[in-house]
Amino acid sequence: MTMTTYIVVADAARARIFTRDALNLAEKESLVHAEGRLHEGDLITDRRGADVHESMSTTSRSSGEEGAASKHENELFAKEVAQRLYNARVENSMKKLIMVAPPKFLGLLREKLDNPTHKLVIHTLSKDLSKASLADIQHAVSDLR
Repeated sequence: MTMTTYIVVADAARARIFTRDALNLAEKESLVHAEGRLHEGDLITDRRGADVHESMSTTSRSSGEEGAASKHENELFAKEVAQRLYNARVENSMKKLIMVAPPKFLGLLREKLDNPTHKLVIHTLSKDLSKASLADIQHAVSDLR
């Protein structure tokens, strides 16, 4: 049974899950959260099937409402990522976990992990490397054991 370290590199729009055996990193899967990419305003407007007049008024909408929609989307995505990590633990391939994400999303992700999965987290990095190359990511986590 190999001791596999899982490394999740995420932001609100995308999560990449890597596995590390010995020191070789391999990208296992990539989850893309389309809603996380949209402009927050569009997220709300589109649900009503906005016509032109409505979309012109979006600029005057309070940022509170937009923030809430965005936060909700981020939480949904964090939950989805946490579920993948849970599965990896239950299927018994994950022995250690390193999480790399911008501070806000990292916090959300931490909240969504179940306890046993949480215990496998050996390091967290508050960085956005979701668009970084494999080599950059490998370098960023190389001294994290």
